[in-house]
Amino acid sequence: MAISAKYGKVDIPGIDPDEPIFILRAQDRLAKPALLMYEALAASHGADVIQGLETEIDRFRNWAGKSKLPD
Repeated sequence: MAISAKYGKVDIPGIDPDEPIFILRAQDRLAKPALLMYEALAASHGADVIQGLETEIDRFRNWAGKSKLPD
């Protein structure tokens, strides 16, 4: 479990039960730019997470559902 301020307890393996998390959804119009900014920050710090991040960004770009500003 993890804890999201908006969604409550979320079951994500490998995350401590009381660890706060922040969730970006594909329907959020600000998610793709936020992910691109995160990718740039991760790359500038040499973080290994950038290896799979482009795939996730593409998944957000290709999602065909509705989009809206976050509420």
